[in-house]
Amino acid sequence: MSATVILVHGLWMSGFELTVLRRRLQAAKMQTAAFSYPSMTRPMNAHARALLEFARAQQCDQLHFVGHSLGGIVILRALELDGANSLPPGRAVLLGSPLQGSCAARGITKLLPFGRAILGMSINEECIEHCPRTWAGQRDVGVIAGSSGLGLGRLFATMEGEHDGTVLVSETQLPGAKDHLVLPASHSSMVFSSAVANQTVHFLTHGAFLRTAQASHVTAPAP
Repeated sequence: MSATVILVHGLWMSGFELTVLRRRLQAAKMQTAAFSYPSMTRPMNAHARALLEFARAQQCDQLHFVGHSLGGIVILRALELDGANSLPPGRAVLLGSPLQGSCAARGITKLLPFGRAILGMSINEECIEHCPRTWAGQRDVGVIAGSSGLGLGRLFATMEGEHDGTVLVSETQLPGAKDHLVLPASHSSMVFSSAVANQTVHFLTHGAFLRTAQASHVTAPAP
C-alpha cells in the first residue's frame, strides 16, 4: 500500500526549511510531497483550496499531512472544506500551530505600525480575528508543541505558561485531536529536531505519539 506525506510550511517560508524533516520522513520509507503557498497574501480559504487540489492530484492509497505553524492551520481548513472526504485516508500532524490564536501576533499588531501587513491576510484571519477552533473530522490529528521558550515572540507579548518562543502550548490545543505532545524545542528548531521527526513518523504510523522521558502528554479537552 503506497502512502504519501504532504508537508506544508509556515508564515514567511517557502518549504525549503522543511528539507531536513522531509529527508527524515523519507528515511522512514515514506514518500513525500511539498506544498508551497504565498503565506503573506490571499485569504486562508484560497490556500486551503489550493492544498486540496494539490492533495487530490497525489497518486497513493494513504495520504498524510504534516504542517508547521500556519501550515497546520492550512491543513485543518483544507480538511474541513473536503466535506465529501474525497481524499485517501490518512493522518495529520501539526507542529507548533497557533490553533487557538496567537498572543505574539496580536502583540505585533499593537506594537508595529504595519503589523497587520507584516503578518499577512491568513494570520489576521486565523490568529487575531479567530474563533475557538475544534476538530470533528474523521482523520486522526496529532499536535506537537514546543517548550524551549526561545524565540522572538517574547519581544512582542507577555508569554505566560509554557511556550516555544513564539506560540504558547495552550494555543496549540485542539479539542477533538487524537493526541497532543510537548517536546523541548523552539518554534523554529522543531522542523530540524530528530525527536519531532521520530514522533511525527510514530503518529502517522500508529495514530498516537510515543511517550518518552523528554515528552510530556497533554490531553485535549473534548469538543
